[in-house]
Amino acid sequence: MTRELTKDEAGASTELGYIFTFLLGVLFLSIFSVWAFGLETATRENWNTTAVDVNMADLAAAVERADLASREDGGVKYAESVKWRFTEADESEFILTLDDEGLHLDHPENELDRDISISATSGGNYSGRITLSGISEIWVVYEDGVTYLSANRPDF
Repeated sequence: MTRELTKDEAGASTELGYIFTFLLGVLFLSIFSVWAFGLETATRENWNTTAVDVNMADLAAAVERADLASREDGGVKYAESVKWRFTEADESEFILTLDDEGLHLDHPENELDRDISISATSGGNYSGRITLSGISEIWVVYEDGVTYLSANRPDF
């Protein structure tokens, strides 16, 4: 019984099939990871803009309620706490301003900037500028003819 070497190419084609199958799997996993990362990023950006919009709407409504209180007779004082919903953005960069033209939120990422008009039916003036670094609640206060924003609870 003698053995001879033969040229058999069937094994080589099977190995090439394994290699191409592996590379196809790597390609599909890469495409999936890029798609999942894009989905996560879009969801985070949507959460940021939604949270900022809801926060600003809550603050504008509180300013309108302070305006209602300012139209009452006598020495009325009004204070309302508004919870600030956290975002993924750097909140130390947020600057919230209240003036006679409305409520303004400024951030270096311009897509997070917001301007909300208020009715300006107050019996007084508007003022207030706060940085939202570490703040979880914002006080809208009417006192002595001025509606203002504060990071601290008023003393009255």
